[in-house]
Amino acid sequence: MASILNIDTATRICSAALSEDGVCVAQKLDSEGKNHGKLIASFVSELMNEAKQRNRKIDAVAISCGPGSYTGLRIGSSFAKGLCYGLDIPLIAIPTLKLIAKGFIEKQVFVDGLLCPMIDARRMEVYAALYNPDLSEHRETSADIIDENSYSEYLNSGKVYFLGDGSGKCQTTILHKNAIFVKDIIPLSENMASLSEAAYQSSDFKDIAYFEPFYLKEFISTKPKNKVF
Repeated sequence: MASILNIDTATRICSAALSEDGVCVAQKLDSEGKNHGKLIASFVSELMNEAKQRNRKIDAVAISCGPGSYTGLRIGSSFAKGLCYGLDIPLIAIPTLKLIAKGFIEKQVFVDGLLCPMIDARRMEVYAALYNPDLSEHRETSADIIDENSYSEYLNSGKVYFLGDGSGKCQTTILHKNAIFVKDIIPLSENMASLSEAAYQSSDFKDIAYFEPFYLKEFISTKPKNKVF
């Protein structure tokens, strides 16, 4: 059994949670966006104080590892790696899309279809994966361009639940009768608790020196239109 700091900075949501033995006992959350660099240090400091008050030491750090915002992922992974080095504890990586799917599962009594968590990319593109109700991977993560035929091979076989901030823009395009769009499912570090505990128990740790988030696509910078000399 372990006490784990769980960190998610992959999207506009910034959150950190303390879990004990696979159960979230405290969470810090900001949903305003663009404050990750300022907030994550204070969130973690508060949670480490919480662990101290509970007479628990931190056994590992778990990071939501992408895909998602390039900048957000860099902030979260750099901070997590620094913690692991400083405390001499292991690093755990949880796929962000799996974290979104887990958030949906947490709210349901019964799920009778595939889960398709989505993160908004650009225009009609999303980062998406497909999971079975037990959260085993049905189709790996990819960058998908959405049109009226997207995911038809899965929709023709049964229900597909579309989740996450990328699903909203797909609702007017994917009109199949088996497509179910679920609102307000976001990645939250509290939902990492059982996932990071399972990884800890199976010693599924990352090499801190070489770990990189799963960007899916390389960051492409844009040149400013007006140069200032």
